Amino acid sequence: MTLIRKTAPRRGSKALALAAAGVLALSAGTPALAQAKTEFSIAWSIYVGWMPWGYMADHGIMDKWAEKYGITVEIVQINDYIESINQYTAGAFDGVSATNMDTLSIPAGGGVDTTALIVGDYSNGNDAILVKGEGATVEDLAGKPVNLVELSVSHYLLARALEKAGLAERDLGAVINTSDADMVAAWQTSDVEAVVTWNPLVSTILEMGDAVNVADSSDIPGEIIDLLAVNTEVLEANPAFGKAVVGAWYETMALMSSDTEEGAAARAAMGEASGTDQAGYEAQLDSTAMFYEPSEAVAFVEDPKLAETMTYVAQFLFDKGILGTGAPSPDFVGVAYPSGQVTGDEGNVKFRYSVEYMKMAADGLL
Repeated sequence: MTLIRKTAPRRGSKALALAAAGVLALSAGTPALAQAKTEFSIAWSIYVGWMPWGYMADHGIMDKWAEKYGITVEIVQINDYIESINQYTAGAFDGVSATNMDTLSIPAGGGVDTTALIVGDYSNGNDAILVKGEGATVEDLAGKPVNLVELSVSHYLLARALEKAGLAERDLGAVINTSDADMVAAWQTSDVEAVVTWNPLVSTILEMGDAVNVADSSDIPGEIIDLLAVNTEVLEANPAFGKAVVGAWYETMALMSSDTEEGAAARAAMGEASGTDQAGYEAQLDSTAMFYEPSEAVAFVEDPKLAETMTYVAQFLFDKGILGTGAPSPDFVGVAYPSGQVTGDEGNVKFRYSVEYMKMAADGLL
């Protein structure tokens, strides 16, 4: 039986060392989780690329695939994104929707061996830096205060944009931590000159007519990645879990990407569940590089560029002091790839990109 809890839309939060609290509970939970079992749970939060989780729960797709493999998979919506990852890290869930950055910093950085079972998409314009003033550029951020959700993917986008422009955070007037819930209201005040945020907030601010998009995630394609992260030991002990979840995901991908009445209805349902409508949701999909076909996700994961991306992410997390408690260097956590390559510490591999189950889907073996 699947379950979905209806809660308020939210994506992203301050990724402080919240992982530590969750990891303390993990040592007791991991051995039990790693045993063979038949009941599993996945946590997710609202974001354009993760709406399929709610849809497959509501429309019986997950139930169908779980029954095929003799298991049950509970899908639970959590209203606070970082809290969902903390709960996963503490062992309350077997999987969680998360970005590559937050997977590395929280569960992997906290010692929880985690596998990217599904690479669902990457942000391709959903995250943006907006500045007041016609003709503004990234260089114009020098000396200006910038409002964003501190230590989130917005902060990462800002760091990468500044780097490309030959600037650094120290060149800004200030970085002001601002809740996503307050971002639109903050933009409308005279004190705010620039913000970094994500959709649907980006679209809302741009519609006001006084914002210039000076950089967005399409400038760093493939770096802000949305995943289903699962506990590695649970997956290894329970391959049926991986098969059922991946099978349900790609059935949903085929449906929502189809040019049919059923596909349109699915996109409309996902839009409504995320607080918009079909047109609004499809507009967000336009700035999201969804991997509708499993072969596309496999190719992305097997591309050597992914390892380069993860070194950027690890460096950012280390610079901000959130790459695990007491991390001595950006190489603190090892990240493994299908080729056998490891970035970071080969003796501390806690984040693994796998294509095993996505290849099964691509080959029709699920």
